[in-house]
Parts: sequence; structure tokens; C-alpha cells
Amino acid sequence: MPTTYVLLNSDLGSDESIINDVKQILAEEDVTYEVQGVYGVYDIVLKLSSDDAERLRGIITNKVRKISKVQSTLTMMVIEEQENL
Repeated sequence: MPTTYVLLNSDLGSDESIINDVKQILAEEDVTYEVQGVYGVYDIVLKLSSDDAERLRGIITNKVRKISKVQSTLTMMVIEEQENL
């Protein structure tokens, strides 16, 4: 199953509102997800899974990256062929 990890940088103090926005956006999508605030270089980690890799790309590009106060993202697509090694 196509899986993607997205690391997000946010404006200072906006982590909780971005996490809430992500949850609202993804509640309307046919995807499995986990989203958590983290300490370190990035502020939020988002894990997305779907039967359709194109759907994941569209959600990240057209919805997640356009959330107000998201400064930058780093997207990592899991290599499906190596998932079950």
C-alpha cells in the first residue's frame, strides 16, 4: 500500500492549529493517517497511506502544503517493493 511521510515546518506557535487543519482535511479523504507534533528540526510528522499513490501526491500538493502557516514540507514516499523485506 502506498505510504508517504511528510515532515512539516510551521510558523512559531501554530503547530496545534496546523494539526487540526490536517485532521479536518484528511477526514474528508479516503486515506489512513497519523499526525503528531515533534521536537527537532521539523515541527509535525504526517504519515499517509492509501491504495492510490496519485491521491497521496494530490493531497500533499493541493491541500497540506497550502495550509496557512506551513512554512515548508519534506515528502518521503516509501519504496513499496521494500515494504515487506
